[in-house]
Amino acid sequence: MAVDLLIGRLVRLGLLLAGVTVASFLLLELSPIDPVNAYIGAEVTRIGPEQRELIAERWGLNDPPLVRFGRLVGNIAQGDLGTSMVFNAPVTQVIGRRFVASLALLAVSWVMSGVIGFGLGIVAALTRGSLLDRAIGWYAYTMASSPTFWVGLLLLTTFSVTLGWTPVCCATPIGIDPASATLWQRLHHLILPAATLSVIGVASITMHTREQAIEILNSDYVTFARAQGERVGGLVRHRLLRNAAVPALMLQFASLSELFGGSVLAETVFAYPGLGQATVQAGLRGDVPLLAGIVLFSTLFVFAGNLIGDLVHTAVDPRVRLRSPESAEEAAT
Repeated sequence: MAVDLLIGRLVRLGLLLAGVTVASFLLLELSPIDPVNAYIGAEVTRIGPEQRELIAERWGLNDPPLVRFGRLVGNIAQGDLGTSMVFNAPVTQVIGRRFVASLALLAVSWVMSGVIGFGLGIVAALTRGSLLDRAIGWYAYTMASSPTFWVGLLLLTTFSVTLGWTPVCCATPIGIDPASATLWQRLHHLILPAATLSVIGVASITMHTREQAIEILNSDYVTFARAQGERVGGLVRHRLLRNAAVPALMLQFASLSELFGGSVLAETVFAYPGLGQATVQAGLRGDVPLLAGIVLFSTLFVFAGNLIGDLVHTAVDPRVRLRSPESAEEAAT
């Protein structure tokens, strides 16, 4: 069954990759952005028709849409994503360099939101109905409905502009070679973008963990343990944390897509030179190869995260077995 499920997932992944490739190409094709003007930038008024024609010929922009799409698909099939118009470099090289910068941001935000969200959910469940529980719930609902860019601008205004505690932008200090930046300098520039993604990502984990923990505390085996005289500390360690961690872990892995999408806005607000900022530049400047490459990479990234979540879920809870939807229906009947 596991082999059948893996094959089914790979087939769905292939269909998903094909769908997002077509969608990203069509969105840029139907957008009002002129890729030649976007490529030229501020010098557009100084470029003559002959130079515009040379630029369009250089990047194949004069070819019919079907020809350009076929060239894009052919490059992808050969493992060559083409050349980025924005960075004038191979797309794979741009993605690799930018993802290294984004990886630290995504990793720190993912761990912080998971740990803090799980802790707040447990505290809210243990103090259910209290003022602390309502405060945690108010915070979670507020963050869940707050746009990422708004939270980022608020933190930027408070801690960078008003207090001057954190840098205003970038991943390293302005004016120095990024390769020579120290670890502290990189962490100093990482604080606000990571905090922006973390305070928002905490919301879903907190509320989900709270509901799961309340359900566990109201279960029969917890009631039996209380009747035997087990104290609250023992209940939390031996009953609550272990059973509440599994669904929280699954939700955390499933939130990778939201985290990746939020990083696009956070990196734009803080001018953080990661993959999210490259996505914005590719969209605004009509860079089809780069945008298609980033979309494919992000799809694989989210797919791998969900798959790892399923495997971890199976390892943590031996009762769980990866099954196909058909076998699940048979078991249910």
